[in-house]
Amino acid sequence: MKEFIEYLVKNLVEDPQSVIVNCYEGESGIVVEIRVNQADIGKVVGRKGMTIKALRTIASMVCARLGLKVRLELME
Repeated sequence: MKEFIEYLVKNLVEDPQSVIVNCYEGESGIVVEIRVNQADIGKVVGRKGMTIKALRTIASMVCARLGLKVRLELME
């Protein structure tokens, strides 16, 4: 999961070297923390949050096939 989300986010931002993705098990499933450069936060969030919403949808669909729940968090 980590590599998949990292691949998607790196293709969205201007500075792919600054992308850090951490995954860990939470109480309700997998928690994925995404850290990007301050200038790239807007690109990951997108207009009206549509890009981050799409990333969350993709991640939840992949994890649903594995029988897991996932939560994506964009960290500053």
